[in-house]
Amino acid sequence: MGWETLDLTDAPIDGPVAFGDDLSATTLLDAYRHGLFPFPADTEERKIVSEFTYEGDVAAGRIAVLAGSTDPYAVAWCSPDPRPVIHVDQARIQRSLRRQLRNKVEWTTTLDACFDRVVQHCRVGREPRWLTDRLVSTLRELHAAGHAHSVEVWEGDELVGGTFGVRVGGLFSADSQFALRSGAAKVAVACLVRRVADSGGVAVDVQHDGDHAKLIGAVAVPRTEYLALLRKHADDNCAMPADPLPARSLAA
Repeated sequence: MGWETLDLTDAPIDGPVAFGDDLSATTLLDAYRHGLFPFPADTEERKIVSEFTYEGDVAAGRIAVLAGSTDPYAVAWCSPDPRPVIHVDQARIQRSLRRQLRNKVEWTTTLDACFDRVVQHCRVGREPRWLTDRLVSTLRELHAAGHAHSVEVWEGDELVGGTFGVRVGGLFSADSQFALRSGAAKVAVACLVRRVADSGGVAVDVQHDGDHAKLIGAVAVPRTEYLALLRKHADDNCAMPADPLPARSLAA
């Protein structure tokens, strides 16, 4: 079964909608194109917990198992309903974040300056460690192919924050972010939204609710609406501008 045949009509609104062990670059990119993102198990124990928790839903057909999977509970595939999305034409920087941005005169943001460093920072202290070695390796492949991108926040020459994810046409799915200075993750997401907007893109999917996203205007979008948006804009040519951008300019 490919992603194009996966029926999400009666799929769970939270948690996995599918299981499978294929984390190849082709499968991962196709998953994003169909509104899914991966949550790999980082230990054998977590696989066992997933099997114990969801085997009834799998047996009943509410959660799919990808054909050809020899270790199906190795990767859970998620498609939340609703989905927090920032529409770039409705994005707003709340006053508290604008004030913080104006104070960060020396902060600068970049695109794809150090993708691997951003991903590695996003792994630090995260439990469960869904950014497994296998997934990171595939993300590197997608980055080399121009599909996965990072936004970095710099204080002088020091990397203090960032975010990364996968672009599908006019949409960007932000996987994770980190901050070594207060507010740096919010700045990274705000910069990502600006760059998507400047490229002609339409939205940034932040996958999970969070304060950083709400400060920039994330709204809960029904899964059907998000999937329709993906279908409409998946083939848009929206290359993001790569020029460095002063963080302070985001407050305008």
